Amino acid sequence: MTAFVVRRVIYMALVVVLLSLVSFLVIQLPPGDYLTTYIEQLISSGAVVDEAEVAALRDTYGLHLSPFGQYLRWLRGFVRGNFGMSFQWNRPVAELIGNRLLLTVLMSTVTLLFTYALAIPIGIYAATHRYSLGDYAVTTVGFIGLATPNFLLALILMFLFFKLFGLSVGGLFSPQYLNAPWSVARVIDLLAHLPIPVIVIGTAGTAGLIRIMRASLLDELARQYVITARAKGARELVLLFRYPVRVAINPIVSTVGWVLPNIVSGATIVSLVLSLPTTGPLLFQALLSQDMFLSATILMLLSVLTVVGTFLSDVLLAVLDPRIRVS
Repeated sequence: MTAFVVRRVIYMALVVVLLSLVSFLVIQLPPGDYLTTYIEQLISSGAVVDEAEVAALRDTYGLHLSPFGQYLRWLRGFVRGNFGMSFQWNRPVAELIGNRLLLTVLMSTVTLLFTYALAIPIGIYAATHRYSLGDYAVTTVGFIGLATPNFLLALILMFLFFKLFGLSVGGLFSPQYLNAPWSVARVIDLLAHLPIPVIVIGTAGTAGLIRIMRASLLDELARQYVITARAKGARELVLLFRYPVRVAINPIVSTVGWVLPNIVSGATIVSLVLSLPTTGPLLFQALLSQDMFLSATILMLLSVLTVVGTFLSDVLLAVLDPRIRVS
């Protein structure tokens, strides 16, 4: 098991380096940069642009270097925890992301737990009660969940809560706690606002995982080893969770690698609709304004999240199914 984990860690480090290079170079593909666009806006407004000041800014931000040189400069700073300065906000990237990263991680973690805690039991029920009224109901709701865009569900819930209860479900804090320092009252206010975005973001993922769990378990329930164990007198509940569920959950566990970043990146539109102070809207604004250090850092964090999620999937699969570890 130790050799298995070490191999995965080495692969993970190599993949992160390659992903960082590709992400940074892709950001450089659009013509121009933030400073060029900003200078053009100043000129069009009639302002006088000092060439010496422009050259100094290019030197400060490293824009005089080649794209690969800018990448090496950013990567050296990234390793040391210095992610560079944001052009648009004129603040350190670490400060901008730090204010939102905690809320993003919290919301993503709660959404992930909500998704699995809901999808796995419902998928097991649907498989063990095949073609029953409950199975048809779960299937119908699952298809509706897959077909409904998250942002549309967010708009519907915002309308219903405001129309029926006169409440605004936007944001993660009440106005009085928006910029307040952390306290017990602010944490309670955050927890009170958390269910709506968690339900909205987790709906599509839950519906998809229910279908995966149901199909996988149905396939395992028809296997010969299940029929043999049942013929030997094994209790149905013990038989279900000791053998077929343990094998059928493998596809669910293997999705951790893409569910984690999908929750973060997929929540961007929902965050814009619900005015959530997470990294999604920040990445959206950074890409629009060609704020390369800010966007590259957020994309790098998403890449790391993907790789770490895949690593967790590999380890969990190896623990659940020894055949994977041996092979």
